[in-house]
Formats: sequence, C-alpha cells, structure tokens
Amino acid sequence: MSNVCVVYHRVSTVKQGQSGLGLEAQKNAVQEFMKQGQWVVLNEFVEVESGKKNDRPQLIKALLVCKKKKATLLISKLDRLSRSVSFISNLMESGVAFVATDMPYANRLTIHILASVAEHEREMISQRTKAALDAAKKRGQKLGFSLHNKETIVLPAVKKAVEVNIEKADKFAENILPIVHQIQKTGITTYQGIANILNTRGITSPRGGEWYPNSVRNLLRRNKFS
Repeated sequence: MSNVCVVYHRVSTVKQGQSGLGLEAQKNAVQEFMKQGQWVVLNEFVEVESGKKNDRPQLIKALLVCKKKKATLLISKLDRLSRSVSFISNLMESGVAFVATDMPYANRLTIHILASVAEHEREMISQRTKAALDAAKKRGQKLGFSLHNKETIVLPAVKKAVEVNIEKADKFAENILPIVHQIQKTGITTYQGIANILNTRGITSPRGGEWYPNSVRNLLRRNKFS
C-alpha cells in the first residue's frame, strides 16, 4: 500500500533558493528515502525563510493539504521545519503526521529532545555574538553608525525594514484569511471562536504562537484580501 505524502523544503536565503544550493541536497535526501517504501507525492512546497522565524506561508499550505488528504508531511531534516521547541510542539499537536528522512523512526520524545538541542545552540550563538560585540566595545571600537550617516543609511534602512514587515504581513493575511472565512461560514464568527479553531488546527499566528481575539481582529482588518 502506498503512503501519501506532501514534501516540504526550506532554504534560508533567496540565493539558496535560486541557485539550488541546499535545496538540491534536501530533494536528494527525500528521493533516496522514498526509494525505501511506496510513496505517492501529492504536492511539494518550497519555503525561503530563516529557521528563526515561524511565519511560514508555504508550510501552512502544506499542512492544509496534509489535513485535507490525510497525508504525511515529509521533510529532509527536522531543522528544516524549525529550531524552536514551541513551534515543533505546536506542529505535533496539530495532528498532522510528519517524517524527517534523517530520523524516520524517531518518536515524540526524540523529536522534542533534538528540537531542544537545536534551540539551545541557536541561543548560544546569539550569546557568543553579544559577547563579541561587548568585547569590541570595551576595546574602544565604535559600533553602529555615526550621526552624520543617519539620514543616508539608518533612516532608509528602517524604512526598508518597515516595508518588508508590511509585505510579510500582507502575504500572511493573504494565506490565512481564506481559512478564517471558511470558519466564519460554519457559523463561528466571534474572534475567540475563530482563534480557538485556528489553534486547534495547529495554525500559528503571525508571531508564531497561539491565536487570540485581538490577533484575529487585526487579521480581519486587512480586508483587502477578503
């Protein structure tokens, strides 16, 4: 009997996505794994996003297909999903079965432990970076931008960052609003009720956590996608 699956790949940068660097290795790992059993691929999704972030439109689409078709989410490595323990936990609680080709027989405890180790390593990297910056500052090395560069460098960078955040919020809303509208059609129209359904389905909020009435209200206000 064939196993039905949805394949999900993630690369950290646009350059990796365009060049195939990293992506090709993931695809090869999945293809080799599928040779060991009878797998039918329903769809394949590729995400270009850092492992630190939980805003994953392509992953949301993959999970929706898995839920609808009762398929398994197939990935090359656990860290392609996330290095966040809470993110992995939410995914496991969503009810969607998933298999990482680098540890296909791992149980729930194993996955939690490995996710914890990955998250700890990320935190250690952040601490080492902060320590290096503090050491440079103590040596008298000037960090950051001087005031005369504020208008030519800092402000444009801030403006660009705001534009990027707005664009990401728009993309997230574009993917989630159709799901919310479907929930509303079932008769569930309160913000709390919609939040409960989204949390039950394992769909994370824009910040990667649980949904609350305010986050649902803010989403529905982006009605240009309605």
